[in-house]
Amino acid sequence: MGGGGGNEAKTEVESREWYMAAYAAEGVPPSDHLKLRTVKLSLVADSIPDGHVALELLFVSVDPYLRTRMSGSRDPVQFELNHVISAFGIGRVIRSKDSKYEEGDIVVHPNCPIAEYCVTSSLMLRKFDPNSGISLPDYISSMGVPGFAAWVGIEVLGDPKPGSNVFVSAASGAVGMYAGQLAKLRGCRVIGSTGSDDKIKLMKEEFGYDDGFNYHKETDYDAALSRYFPNGIDVYLDNVGGRMLEAVLNHVNKYARIPLCGMISQYNKVWTEREGVRNLLNMVGKEVRMEGFMLASYSHRFGEFAEVMERYIKEGKVKTKTKINMGIESFLESLASLFTSSNVGKVVVQVKP
Repeated sequence: MGGGGGNEAKTEVESREWYMAAYAAEGVPPSDHLKLRTVKLSLVADSIPDGHVALELLFVSVDPYLRTRMSGSRDPVQFELNHVISAFGIGRVIRSKDSKYEEGDIVVHPNCPIAEYCVTSSLMLRKFDPNSGISLPDYISSMGVPGFAAWVGIEVLGDPKPGSNVFVSAASGAVGMYAGQLAKLRGCRVIGSTGSDDKIKLMKEEFGYDDGFNYHKETDYDAALSRYFPNGIDVYLDNVGGRMLEAVLNHVNKYARIPLCGMISQYNKVWTEREGVRNLLNMVGKEVRMEGFMLASYSHRFGEFAEVMERYIKEGKVKTKTKINMGIESFLESLASLFTSSNVGKVVVQVKP
């Protein structure tokens, strides 16, 4: 039976983990709110419940939605204070109390602790296929939260027809890079907004966007959208909210669809200081459908998504860009990078080699 990272003879490991020490109502949570601590984890068989496995974490996904769970507000379910926080991740089985998993198996975990080791129920795990031809980071990028979010937003809720005009905000980010490619595969004209000229070049050359604009330079979003969408917008995948969402509502076509994937421009503000949208009346006359979504509500379609995305990856129809930061200690810096213009593509923390 294969070993896991030299832990075969160990009865206990020390595990560093990130926990929520205090909620941060605004701004990127600093180190006095998100803290790193060391705990001891028993690997003795009797300490692992039946149907559970002990994992050595290899990769952890860093996604903007995590910020919404750190504010202590009425936003989505909050992380518990003094408890380890969690995210999508990949681990190596080092002890198993489930006959379906052996030591050395690599598994994908949709809600694992942001830690070096953990003991977890095997019910949520998916075993990694080493013969799939897909890299481990891809399983938490194109095949993980960002890819699935883009697929639900474009394929399921946006459902653009060939020739449709599709707009994607945060287009060079983890979700945006896949959303644009999926829309192009449906024969759409796709425009994106992003934070630098270099990112526009990346969007067009690597992700196939028809064009895009730099929202730092194009400060009049309404004027920019008039130029890029002279015939209106049919589908808008919203990742930023605020002023951009308001501007889009001045350019939507009749029966347009607006899947709300995220609102990153608003995450670091208390809700009373967030930018409001003043022209929702446009939705009435044009019969626009705006719909927020959580991936958990579409978990029953993950298998369908995975089959489609795996085929696209193998056929070279979907490309990815990943920034890998080394060590569990890099998580806080990795999270902060999501809210700057420096970030491109998917951010991942490699916990163990």
